[in-house]
Amino acid sequence: MRSLSPTVHPPALRERRRITAEILIVMGLSLGQSGVYAVVRLLDKATSGPLAGQTTTLNPVLNDRQYFDLAYQLLGIFFALVPVALALFLLSAGGASAFRRIGFTFERPALDFGLGLGLAVAMGVGTLGVYAAGRALGITTAIVPAALDDYWWTVPVLVLSALRHAVLEEVLVVGYLFERLRRLGWSVPAVLITSALLRGSYHLYQGIGPFVGNVILGLVFGYAYLRTGRVMPLVIAHAALDITGFVGFALLGPAIGIGD
Repeated sequence: MRSLSPTVHPPALRERRRITAEILIVMGLSLGQSGVYAVVRLLDKATSGPLAGQTTTLNPVLNDRQYFDLAYQLLGIFFALVPVALALFLLSAGGASAFRRIGFTFERPALDFGLGLGLAVAMGVGTLGVYAAGRALGITTAIVPAALDDYWWTVPVLVLSALRHAVLEEVLVVGYLFERLRRLGWSVPAVLITSALLRGSYHLYQGIGPFVGNVILGLVFGYAYLRTGRVMPLVIAHAALDITGFVGFALLGPAIGIGD
């Protein structure tokens, strides 16, 4: 198992405070903020009626006019990735390449695509099982992966949306967070569990089932990162899962009577 930090000794108190503040700022601008909103949205839904009777749409229409909708979709994707640029910039302090530091490169395509697609298949089957169980128990909302209107740009935007989620989550919740928490002297199990819980937290708006499923996925993805030192297989796996869900639903959902 690789070492995630170039330093084995915890930093001085001043440096620990700086790193802690940095983590809070990066997460407060991105997925930590999403986690807080997800908790509030879950409470809102739970106090409005049974979760089983509610629906969560992951890629909704943002404007009734086609090209304004496209503009809002693209702007949302672009600005969601700004915290990723910030995290990579911060990890590059001292001149080291943040991309190589967390394995966010295409230097090992066989490993990246082999492991990534394998994880996608395994986690895809598990995700469907957890979702079905959550629906049966009444603790998960009905999830509509895509509700965009049928335009020429619908599929490309859904692919870009999937890539956005994959890069945002894997770079921040795994690559960046693992590196920074280890720099603070956290133990490997503590880092792994914290990362997985954070991943689950920002899916809570979908219900308890997706929270549990994403915590499990986070543990598996985190372990894969610990073993390989590469975030790229996780990005590929996540992108494959989301592209399959988003595009597959958009193309096949109406044909099989889902989402009408």
